[in-house]
Amino acid sequence: MKIKFLCLFLLSCVMSTMSAQKKSFELDQLIPGGNGYLQADAPKGVSWFGDKLMVIHNDEIYTYSANGKLSSKPLISLVGFNKALTNKNIDTQKGLPSFSYMEKEAISYIDGSIVFYDIDKKEISKVISFDSNDNSFDLNPRADMVAVRNGDSLFVISNGERLKVSENETPDIVWGDAVHRNEFGIHKGTFWSPKGNLLAFYRMDESMVSDYPLVINNERVAKHSPIKYPMAGMPSHEVTVGIFNPATGETVYIAPRGGNDHYSTNIAWSDDEKYLYIAELNREQNEMNLNQYDAQNGKYIKTLFTEKSDTYVEPENPVMFVDNDRFIWISERDGYDHIYLYSKEGEVIRQLTSGQWEVQSINKIDCKNGVIYFTSTEESPLDTDLYSLNINTGEKKRITTLSGTHYVKISESGNYIYDRYVSNDVPGRSYIINTKTGKQVIIHESEDFYADYEYPEITVGTIKAADGETDLYYRLTTPVGFDPEKKYPAVVYLYNGPHAQLITNTYKYGIRGWDVYMAQKGYVVFTIDGRGSARRGGEFERAIHRNLGLNEGKDQMKGIEYLTSLPYVDSQRIGIHGWSYGGFMTTYMMLNYPDTFKAGVAGGPVMDWKMYEVMYGERYMGSPESNPEGYANNNLPEKAAALKGRLLLIHGDIDPVVVMQHTFTFLKRAVDERVYPDLYIYPGHEHNVRGIDRVHLSEKIARYFDDYLK
Repeated sequence: MKIKFLCLFLLSCVMSTMSAQKKSFELDQLIPGGNGYLQADAPKGVSWFGDKLMVIHNDEIYTYSANGKLSSKPLISLVGFNKALTNKNIDTQKGLPSFSYMEKEAISYIDGSIVFYDIDKKEISKVISFDSNDNSFDLNPRADMVAVRNGDSLFVISNGERLKVSENETPDIVWGDAVHRNEFGIHKGTFWSPKGNLLAFYRMDESMVSDYPLVINNERVAKHSPIKYPMAGMPSHEVTVGIFNPATGETVYIAPRGGNDHYSTNIAWSDDEKYLYIAELNREQNEMNLNQYDAQNGKYIKTLFTEKSDTYVEPENPVMFVDNDRFIWISERDGYDHIYLYSKEGEVIRQLTSGQWEVQSINKIDCKNGVIYFTSTEESPLDTDLYSLNINTGEKKRITTLSGTHYVKISESGNYIYDRYVSNDVPGRSYIINTKTGKQVIIHESEDFYADYEYPEITVGTIKAADGETDLYYRLTTPVGFDPEKKYPAVVYLYNGPHAQLITNTYKYGIRGWDVYMAQKGYVVFTIDGRGSARRGGEFERAIHRNLGLNEGKDQMKGIEYLTSLPYVDSQRIGIHGWSYGGFMTTYMMLNYPDTFKAGVAGGPVMDWKMYEVMYGERYMGSPESNPEGYANNNLPEKAAALKGRLLLIHGDIDPVVVMQHTFTFLKRAVDERVYPDLYIYPGHEHNVRGIDRVHLSEKIARYFDDYLK
């Protein structure tokens, strides 16, 4: 008995010692921008050069063969590149820059110039130089002309000559920049034709939009720096599309069919450069016309087709041509984003994909072989897989076979794929996949960067939404050193708005570093993707239409019911936290369910949707004039008197997305109602707090819950 007891005692000591060897996290290790931030190691600078996979190793670029073998000699080295720069009197670089590749050249932007590096000759073959105030560089497909913005003016640089596309007429006219506040998949303002001969561009007139005051406080005398901010129901900017011909120096303008008060989105060219296609959306966003224009004179030719909805239509992908006679279009018309094949006349040939899942993106169209490569959620709403689809036969093939999330890059020929794979238990694994044979070769395996640390247990499951039918995914994180006999405080982290999904089959199910930190401090952390969030189809998202907060709130309360049913969760110590739409939902939940939450932290919160931007706000709420009841239902300052728990509001002082007026309006009403929320401002930050200050933000939020929840 004594020997047995001694063995058990020694085993217990060994296990205790092993457990003690596990380290606790410092907050900096968990938050992007922190000193010593932990993240998976991965191949760097990965891109395809034809069918060669380029990867940076120690300031040298090597290639991988199809069988996963790394080249013995670098294709490009920092030493050789700097020597070539010196020969052209260009400053040397401390590290290899990012490159794009064309024929035998590597192309990079360096110190006010685009540099063309001949890979074989190891010399700079061409340099395109810019003015010091030039920005937003858009190189044409032939790489012999560049569209640049200078202030709010637009130019094309061709053969060393600076061609003026537009001169800034007034400070209210913006040329060649993204419009409609980057909604509808818009991320740029210039669009070269396929052969690089013509340039389409946006011209945005903001003269009718109110100036919104922002104040820059990092100087001795603060500086006024206003922005144009069109609020729901108010005048929006007016956009036209121009087409510039560098060969003639002439510009033609397209007359929008929907008048000035509409949205011009998803600009695309025909392969022969004769036509321009624009998805034009009405102000109400419930009708979209795909219009065809003559690129030579800007004249309207015809409307290829129209899409309508009782709620909203949201085009986010341009026309993509398969050949001269057919193009593909992504539409949600059957309730899910799917691929449709059209004739050039605008007639549906057939629907290429279907089912209760979403096409995420078109990654490549192999026109020669008639194959589309796309990612989708067919296997699971939490997964992202790559598929190939034969346009002519309809044959669809799943290329990535492991459950999880696949980030892919496809070679020029379509013969090979670089696949960066992650899942709940895989921090990262990189493959080269042969699309013809299906053979997969591992070229890199990421180490578990959390292996030496005590990590909380994470559970993912489903519960029913408030409608009693829809499955909702949740993520539950229990404290480090979890004891089921104890009672723990819990924090709900949420977003629950459109275009976002918090729970994915990525490493540790997409958990944030802050969640890990809170679990280490002894909290249960809970997240649920309720109706309104992304990747679940149109009906799922549109459940929130015209009454933001209502159904999301009901779904979050179903999550609370589940959370508080757990014997180790203290129902009297429930907190809630979110940012942006999540900040709105945090405040909404605190005011509409005041007895549920003891403390909350709302970052960058929308408080009154009448004060949010036109494009996003009117899509989901309609205008204040057309939906007064909906706007009244989620006007949070009007509900301020209901506040019971402790609420911290956080805002960046130059936030151009959710302007600080939201927070100030709520605070004024709180004063009137004699309720007492708290406030913290991050100077010099916009809508998100980034860099090293994000560590401070994370600690600030954690301390608030320590003060009022623990």
